[in-house]
Amino acid sequence: MQKPFKDALQDSVLVFDGAMGTEIYRNHVFTNQCYDSLNLTQPKLIQRILTCYLEAGADILTTNTFGANRLNLGKYGLAEKLVDINREGAISARKVANQQTERDIYVAGSIGPYPVSVSDRFRDEKIIELIQEQIAALKDGGVDVIFFESQHSRRLVLLEAQAMAAFPEMPFIFSYALSGWKKTCSGETIHELFAPIPDTLPQPVAVGLNCGLGPDEILEPLEEALKLVDCPFIVEPNAGIPREFEGRQLYYCSPEYIATYAMRYIALGVAAVGGCCGTTPEHIAEIVKMVKPLAKGRREVPVFQYHETDAPEQEESPFAERSRLAWKLAHRKWVTTVEITPPRGYDLTEIITKSQKLARHGIDAINLPDGPRASSRISSLVVADRILHEAGIEPILHFCCRDRNLIGMQADLLACAARDIRNILFITGDPPKLGNYPNATGVFDTDSVGMCQIQRKLNHGVDLGGQSLSPATNAVFGVGLDPTAIDRKREIERFHRKIDAGAHFAITQPVFDSDCLLEFLDDIGNCPIPIIAGVWPLASLKNAIFMQNEVPGVVIPDTTMKRMEEAATESREKQLAVGIRIAREMIERIRSVVAGVQISAPFGRIDIVLDVLNLQ
Repeated sequence: MQKPFKDALQDSVLVFDGAMGTEIYRNHVFTNQCYDSLNLTQPKLIQRILTCYLEAGADILTTNTFGANRLNLGKYGLAEKLVDINREGAISARKVANQQTERDIYVAGSIGPYPVSVSDRFRDEKIIELIQEQIAALKDGGVDVIFFESQHSRRLVLLEAQAMAAFPEMPFIFSYALSGWKKTCSGETIHELFAPIPDTLPQPVAVGLNCGLGPDEILEPLEEALKLVDCPFIVEPNAGIPREFEGRQLYYCSPEYIATYAMRYIALGVAAVGGCCGTTPEHIAEIVKMVKPLAKGRREVPVFQYHETDAPEQEESPFAERSRLAWKLAHRKWVTTVEITPPRGYDLTEIITKSQKLARHGIDAINLPDGPRASSRISSLVVADRILHEAGIEPILHFCCRDRNLIGMQADLLACAARDIRNILFITGDPPKLGNYPNATGVFDTDSVGMCQIQRKLNHGVDLGGQSLSPATNAVFGVGLDPTAIDRKREIERFHRKIDAGAHFAITQPVFDSDCLLEFLDDIGNCPIPIIAGVWPLASLKNAIFMQNEVPGVVIPDTTMKRMEEAATESREKQLAVGIRIAREMIERIRSVVAGVQISAPFGRIDIVLDVLNLQ
């Protein structure tokens, strides 16, 4: 039994399909004919396109009926075919949806906008009648939801809501197309468009934005719109802005690029994502790959609850005596750390040699990511142990909640204590499907907040089962922080939860915009724990483009991109020099407001790090 569409929107992240017109054109059907009529003349073509979207992983298939209203069809002499075109469009989509029996697939009946001039030509009652005949045909064909997409007029949307009164059991969605930052082609603003629908009218199960804008352009209007609504929101951007090539309008937005933005939309809390003009099954497949694992992230990860116990808590050891890093943090000394990713194999010679060199140059600690981007590498705990005892420099072990259950995580925390690995950074971790092992299972028994609570208990001599532990651990534990988070309010709320759970310090994700970091710190207010800023020296323009388009959460200012582009006209050496200069400027600007820096070594090149710190 399929779950009602409204419930599915509330329970998980849904993925719409992509563009229909783009795919029809790719199948050599030119634009001098009515695409909606293909439901009658070439139904197998429409079904083949929808099957491609189904196989890409879409949860919602949209009917090929965007322009199948009486006015548009009349231009082609097809007005009398309206009922057949809409009904057969719905039947084709339902036939494809029924191919999938392992998960729920929904069919959205597409109804595009009427021209602004319609309101001048017809009375309201006539417009409602025109809308209702299309709704009735789609309903008869078996759609699950009516999708009023690419709307641009608040007045027509209210008429559509009135039209839905004749179909009280049919859910519906309103989605607007913007032609500029905050306006539709009819000049209406976001605040006008997303004002509440009067209580006397049927209410949509979701609202959204689609068409008109590309992935980046739609982001700011989305943030604004989300403040105005209290129902599920959907986002379907275009695949960027089309460019002319040999007489054709082509879209150059890559699947990876649009999927990266889809993740940002999900982070803001949208209920469904998809694609509009220019998007293809390849785009949708990448979106599914990237955002479906995040559906779990929309629900709170359970934080471990301790059993009631009479085990006495021991007094923690003095913070400044736990590690050299703790001493510097406690005495407000400037901290410099370097992030180096552990190798994929087990030969640690190179990373130990690099660590030894960094130690000689006075670096305080080596940051060791734990399976970054859901990759499989040698255990960071083993690398931390070797670096500590062979390179003579403290590690900061990133500790991911993804790969181990609570029992395994406690075992590893005790192993850290046994090997004097005192500095730990707790992170929740990327879902497995984002990496090269999509069939791996993510555990996520808890998150970074829960791990802070567990480690604090261990530091007091009580294990996660409520049993006494002797001796207690002496960990110095920190958490991650994202100053560029789209949902800044949520990020700050979680940060305060981490502090309440006992976190001793925080390390930010790489920040490329000092103003953004400074504003974020102002929003936090009087922070009780030291913050170490993440800095990533850009090695080249190509590196900057990759970071901007491929790494979720990374935002590089236009001014920085322009400087890298200008350097790219000269040489690779010039690009690196500019990247180093930008990193130095960043550190100088933020030095007075953070406790230190974590500098990432691009491609493992520690010489770049030493240049940034003027230590060569």
